[in-house]
Amino acid sequence: MIDALGTITLYRLRVPLLVPYRLAFGPVEYFDTILVEAVDRDGKTGFGEATILTGYTDETIEGSWRAAAQFGPALVARLGASGPEGAQREIRQFGEKFPFTATAFGTALEMLAGSELLALSAPAEVPLVGLLNAKDEAAMRSEFEQLARAGYRTIKVKVGFDAVKDSLMVKAVQRVVQGRARIRLDANQGYTAEQGMRFAKALDPADVELFEQPCAAGDWDAHLSVARVSPVPMMLDESIYGLADIEKAAELRAAAFIKVKLMKLVTLEALAGAIERIKALGMKAVLGNGVACDPGCWMEACIAARHIDNAGEMNGFLKARAALLTDRLEFRDGAVLLRPGFAPRLDHAGFEAYLVESMDCGPGRSA
Repeated sequence: MIDALGTITLYRLRVPLLVPYRLAFGPVEYFDTILVEAVDRDGKTGFGEATILTGYTDETIEGSWRAAAQFGPALVARLGASGPEGAQREIRQFGEKFPFTATAFGTALEMLAGSELLALSAPAEVPLVGLLNAKDEAAMRSEFEQLARAGYRTIKVKVGFDAVKDSLMVKAVQRVVQGRARIRLDANQGYTAEQGMRFAKALDPADVELFEQPCAAGDWDAHLSVARVSPVPMMLDESIYGLADIEKAAELRAAAFIKVKLMKLVTLEALAGAIERIKALGMKAVLGNGVACDPGCWMEACIAARHIDNAGEMNGFLKARAALLTDRLEFRDGAVLLRPGFAPRLDHAGFEAYLVESMDCGPGRSA
């Protein structure tokens, strides 16, 4: 429960990556991240993250920052007038247009209020998916051996570039893996329906766990055309923003797997509810954002520890050059280690080098 809010502060960061993250719509060299930090009058803090990658979302970092700068002072005023319940209603409404940005506010208040979803009673290990970037077979073999030694038992391969070349690459991956890991194939909306069908028809199911989001997020017909010919289970990601999309996927029998991300669902509570709904509809939930810093990855790992039984994709913190938390997330043997009592704080001094701008939305401020 939030007794008395002291202030809300916004930070816009540009966090460089260790190596470029190669996606069908172009390489990513840094994370554009908005942090929201809420502090009560006793000094207790809560924070939330929104990392904006256009292509994953319709939001842009410039538009999201402007929206956050307008919304922050209004949220402080709402907290003063009607308390946490009124504030969360405002955040949900804000999230209808800016779901990623709203998530930074929603989770900051949940953490400040002491959400039980972030409190573990026993240690937990959340296995992560490893990313196989190499394109020629010799380099794949070397990179996969490194991933295997690091403890990864599920790997992700990015496709969606050229259906014929991608097919040959996947066959090479399968020769390298030979049953030692599950393979996730992710097209990131890169194919047309015809290209996706060509790629799917050429697939050998050996070791392939799933094939993710072949076509544009809003083109359900294109996705269904691929799903009908695919010999491996399908997963939707960019097509899924909330419960309505989850229900639609189940009704159309569009996918066996549904990927969910905290930054699309605004609150931890809504994320946990979406996962349980996916299960109730006979599908399997995969959780995690590979384009997120350690605050968002930590929160997703806490939810995964309670609700998910497969490899998580909250591995963005391993891509970023710098941690945003004073205590780094523990990673060992292919998994995030979560310990009871872990109480992370933002490392303001550490992320100063990546700060683009900041804004204090404390009482008395106006947008």
